[in-house]
Amino acid sequence: MNKLSLAELASITSGTLYGDADVIVSAVAPMQKAQEGDVTFLSDAKYAKYLPECKASVVMVKENQRELCQSNVLVVEDPYVAFARVVQALDSTPLPADKIEASAVIASDAKLGTGVCIGANAVIETGVELGDNVIIGAGCFIGKRAKIGANTKLWANVSIYHDVILGSECLIQSNAVIGSDGFGYANDKGEWIKIPQLGSVKIGNRVEIGACTSIDRGALEDTVIEDNVIIDNQLQIAHNVHIGYGSAMAGGTIVAGSTKIGKYCMIGGASVLNGHIEITDGVTITGMGMVMRSIDQKGVYSSGIPLQPNKEWRKTAARVYRIDDMNKKLKLIEKQLESRADTLK
Repeated sequence: MNKLSLAELASITSGTLYGDADVIVSAVAPMQKAQEGDVTFLSDAKYAKYLPECKASVVMVKENQRELCQSNVLVVEDPYVAFARVVQALDSTPLPADKIEASAVIASDAKLGTGVCIGANAVIETGVELGDNVIIGAGCFIGKRAKIGANTKLWANVSIYHDVILGSECLIQSNAVIGSDGFGYANDKGEWIKIPQLGSVKIGNRVEIGACTSIDRGALEDTVIEDNVIIDNQLQIAHNVHIGYGSAMAGGTIVAGSTKIGKYCMIGGASVLNGHIEITDGVTITGMGMVMRSIDQKGVYSSGIPLQPNKEWRKTAARVYRIDDMNKKLKLIEKQLESRADTLK
């Protein structure tokens, strides 16, 4: 368990401490459950009611909330960002591997940087290059000529196909598959003819990819994930997709082939994006969004029918099925009104 003094916390968060700098903390906890030795934070005003009774050793708040606190206070610009940095500092998650295990299969010509660790039964094929301090978890497969940048970590059973390039300081969760074939076929009189996928996948620096996510290699050119992108669990990213800097994608999302997503976009969970479209920078798509056409204006976009009680939903569905008939009747009424207006002129 990691421990930090409040003085160290102030340095990590670039905050201003009001209280005892020598107090030691070892965990982060919700405000209403925090005890001595815990750090807590206030990022939502509705939880301010818990401040007077809070037992945490230190509370991280904005300047305008400092007077509400009864204990040590760390004033920060953004309490939620400060929380993230403190959790990183206190994190005691074990590494995916801490040495090169004897059961790992490593090609004789593979290039390993200093401090590389490779877990049990991992396979590193010919031509692979691993940068300094790369950690490969147990059972991973790194295909021919793949390159992985310094300080990148792969948890167990990740598959990196041939010629994939993965940047530095990335984190790939278990069972992710990067570089599998894109879904490319031609149909010859009812028979499917596979189109070999000749491109690869290029992933930038500081990218995180969740468990069981699949990222397909390009058909002719590469699938590209730029720096500082975060991708949740169980996504399908098809061939030749391009995801811009700093974008975030939540679980269960499906992106069809050759779609381009701009910088700083946020895609809600279970969304579906059509192929061969472009999403401009700074777009937010809320959960279960169905994106059928390109978006060229920054903003928040939504689709789908929110949850309703079943009886109300049945009525809504019935009305939707009658929209075409209702539209025809409306047009007929409009024509009748226009005809009557012409008669009265």
